[in-house]
Amino acid sequence: MIPGFHGIDLIVILVVALLVFGPKRLPEMGAAVGKSIKEFRKGMNELTAHPSNPKEELVDEPMIPASSEIHRLSNTPVESELIRRTTVSTPVESTVVRSETISEPGVVEHRGE
Repeated sequence: MIPGFHGIDLIVILVVALLVFGPKRLPEMGAAVGKSIKEFRKGMNELTAHPSNPKEELVDEPMIPASSEIHRLSNTPVESELIRRTTVSTPVESTVVRSETISEPGVVEHRGE
């Protein structure tokens, strides 16, 4: 058994489960837990029996020659497209920003209106 876990603890857990789930659902839940444990152990046994080797799992794929890919990408009109998109078609109006001047420490004067 699990250290610190005694038979009386198991009985208490089963009684609480019986009260919570009822006598009809308790056997179904027990079967589901049993199947889950069985599948878990089966998976663990498969992992320990046949450890995977990542090198064997790699699939050899044909590589595209880097020079042809670079040549293809360098012939795309990216720079002219960026220049076209960033040029301003209408002039931007200038905005007047009001500034505050300080005549004496702690006194703020407003210019303008």
